[in-house]
Amino acid sequence: MTERPDVGVLRCGAHGQSTEVLAQQLRDRLPDCGVVRAETPSAERDLLGGSSVVVGHRLREELLDHAEGVRWFACAAAGVGHLPLDELQTRGIAVTNASGVHGPPIAEQVIGNVLVFVRNLHLGWERGRKGEWRHYQGFKKELGDSTVTVVGLGAIGQAIVERLEPFGPHTIGVRYTPSKGGPTDDVIGFDATDFHDALARTDYLVLACPLTETTRGLVDHAAFETLSPESVVVNVGRGPIVDTDALTAAVQRNAIRGAALDVTDPEPLPSDHDLWQFPNVHITPHNAGYTPNYYARVADIVARNVDRVVETGEYEDLDNQVV
Repeated sequence: MTERPDVGVLRCGAHGQSTEVLAQQLRDRLPDCGVVRAETPSAERDLLGGSSVVVGHRLREELLDHAEGVRWFACAAAGVGHLPLDELQTRGIAVTNASGVHGPPIAEQVIGNVLVFVRNLHLGWERGRKGEWRHYQGFKKELGDSTVTVVGLGAIGQAIVERLEPFGPHTIGVRYTPSKGGPTDDVIGFDATDFHDALARTDYLVLACPLTETTRGLVDHAAFETLSPESVVVNVGRGPIVDTDALTAAVQRNAIRGAALDVTDPEPLPSDHDLWQFPNVHITPHNAGYTPNYYARVADIVARNVDRVVETGEYEDLDNQVV
């Protein structure tokens, strides 16, 4: 057993929530640890000099010169591509992320977006804005008679599939190692032939994967040529997974039924971009991950890992450890 470490919380928040909320959640879970939140840049520099554990959304490289005593940076975001990972590794600082905290809210948003197109709710909303009491029909297939392809079977993808299950669609999962299987009816890899075979059967294409060399531009002109004109694309992953010009062209020529985008490329999407003008393209400002339980879930991950550090005396084999 080792002494319980001091925990420092950086000041930058997310989703409109202050990290003071995160600090209080950590205090509730770690009453025997000193949990301090920095409120100013100078306080952050001091905090890095006196904390073994630092929690925050980002850690700028210039701050690392003040991080003499830091042993572990607990990133409060799922993605860590914005962090100076090589420098952190060189300094022997462990890094964890918040993978899993976004699963429930993002999955709920995906289900909501899919149901909008299943029931053609956007048509009703548009007629309502015009004061028109005029009947319309939902799409010709119920969700249970459809095929949903989910690209990415991590925590978010699994949460999406779990919530799809009661509706009864056929599901296809796409992951790097299909031999691992998954919660979907079929599981394939990123082989171009297999992927296009799946696209040809897809009614709803849900992108819930990270941005990598493999997934950048995954949904390109060729993909839109394979997708049915009755298909819908839902992107809650990263904007560049979809070729924006290809998507715009597909919508313009009715090559797909519509799209729901929580992420775009570029981001934010310029106000004069064509995608804003299409009634069958629904755009939200990268906020699908918002949940009032966000910092509570981050604190759960950090608290479990603090207990492990106390038990083992090591900053290794932590939950969600990436460095």
